[in-house]
Amino acid sequence: MPRVLVPIAKGFEEIEAVSIIDVMRRAGIEVLVASLDEHNDVQGANGIVIKTDLHVNSVSSDEIDMIVLPGGWGGTYALADDVNVQNILKEMDAKGKNIGAICAAPFALNKAGVLKDRYTCYPSAEDEIDKDGYLGDRFQVVQDENIMTSRGPATAICFALAIVRKLVSKEQYLALKEGLLASYCE
Repeated sequence: MPRVLVPIAKGFEEIEAVSIIDVMRRAGIEVLVASLDEHNDVQGANGIVIKTDLHVNSVSSDEIDMIVLPGGWGGTYALADDVNVQNILKEMDAKGKNIGAICAAPFALNKAGVLKDRYTCYPSAEDEIDKDGYLGDRFQVVQDENIMTSRGPATAICFALAIVRKLVSKEQYLALKEGLLASYCE
């Protein structure tokens, strides 16, 4: 069973985090939701509190198959500034392991130096990222080498389904896509 780390920090985008966690768990993926500090309860951008499983400093890149960062500027800036998250991103990329980010979170990938030449993100976040290769709204999900990016809350289910297709199987992706009524996903 694949293991995926989803680190969250105060100000994360709830729709993205919950959609990603939920869809991956439906596919049988073991999801580790991690906080950046000693608090197990992390408040999102809209006041919703998520209880985490562990602290990010207790996870090694050797123990996981993928790391996925939800957006929300508050959470994204914290992920970009967190030494543990940045080290995991760099280690995962060096090993060719899968990395995902949605909404503003490609900013944290760029800060770690792992964002590839083609990516998407929340409109206007590309200005903060300041890197060529932004593909805008042409795709819900962009895959470039081991990096997968997506646009925002409305594409979160499509992003999570793309992760399922990559880590589990096309069959599981299609079954979940049908069951979630997500025919709009590419």
